[in-house]
Amino acid sequence: MNEPAVFEHFVRWLPPRRDWLLVCGLGPTMRLIEQLRFGERELSYLAEIGFKQDFLSYLEGFRFGGDIDAMPEGTIAYADEPLLRVTGPRIEAQLIETLVLNQINFQTMIATKAARVVLAAGGGEPGAGDAVIDFSPRRDHGADAAMKAARAAAIAGCGGTSNVAAAMRYGLRPVGTMAHSYVLSFQDEGAAFRAFMEDNPDNTVMLVDTYDTVEGVRTAIEAARETGIQLAGVRLDSGDLLELSKRARALLDEAGMDAARIVASGDLEEGRIAELVAAGAPIDLWGVGTELGTSRDSPVVNGVYKLVADLGDAGWRGVAKT
Repeated sequence: MNEPAVFEHFVRWLPPRRDWLLVCGLGPTMRLIEQLRFGERELSYLAEIGFKQDFLSYLEGFRFGGDIDAMPEGTIAYADEPLLRVTGPRIEAQLIETLVLNQINFQTMIATKAARVVLAAGGGEPGAGDAVIDFSPRRDHGADAAMKAARAAAIAGCGGTSNVAAAMRYGLRPVGTMAHSYVLSFQDEGAAFRAFMEDNPDNTVMLVDTYDTVEGVRTAIEAARETGIQLAGVRLDSGDLLELSKRARALLDEAGMDAARIVASGDLEEGRIAELVAAGAPIDLWGVGTELGTSRDSPVVNGVYKLVADLGDAGWRGVAKT
């Protein structure tokens, strides 16, 4: 039974706390489908577990030749509308089911979360995504997930990623600061800041919360004065971000460093970001990790891939699981 058939990928209901989805994952999915092959190892294994030789011979020459129509990546989608439609021989269209669901469900989940974060950071203003950085690789569910998360975040409008491999592969902006281990490797915080500024004069964002955040800001200001290198900013990675960002902004402005930006990170998600924005926190950049890469509050897009029509002797007929 390999006559023409139509399959559709759709979501029956939206995930909790989601009013829409941001479609993502089509590009990687298309590349995988184009490259789909059954080699000698795969065919030998399938023979061992009971598949018959006539079907294995079919798979040996398998190349996907159907048609795929889909929403462009970055499109807003709702429940019960096709994100993707496959038209082709029934076997070809069926064989790509798991691949399609694996790729597009996950990447749509991440892109939707990232879009929510972008909207929260900018109050819905255009260009707000430049203020959001993907900090998720260390918490993503595997190396491939980290690559896909960085790409999905970029499609949602995020302005950069800490994942340098993804930045290289996808042409994204790599963004990062020093590590706590860097600060701890020196005898004192001031020595660490001075060394970093001298070695990285074009990326002088100081991580100031290793010991005492407010004192760390003061130390960063002093290090900039001692080295004569402009302080690009400070990063707050813990604590009361509203109070600390206000105190940091006051110290920087008093020092005449009003161009220095404040970067915030540390278990941020769209609800907390929206609260901080509404409260007037003077934060310029938001590094979002765990919540962006895992969508912890709603970690599943329950997309399905179903046969919806096929062509028989009497012509096309619609079918549906009810």
